[in-house]
Amino acid sequence: MATLHDLADRVDRLLLRHQELERTNSLLLDQLAQTASERDSLKSRLAAARARIDALLERLPASAADKGGEDA
Repeated sequence: MATLHDLADRVDRLLLRHQELERTNSLLLDQLAQTASERDSLKSRLAAARARIDALLERLPASAADKGGEDA
């Protein structure tokens, strides 16, 4: 049977472990927020690049666009 001292030691270890897990969780949440922000930035850059490509394609003469399709 565990003594009161043993139980107190176990509670102390559990509290320390809980604190460690809270710190880890906080760091992971920060990392997740940073990754989501980076993803959103990359999606925005991709959309801008697509818009620029679409604009360039619109400027191509129709015959040049047709020839490009024939070679593929």
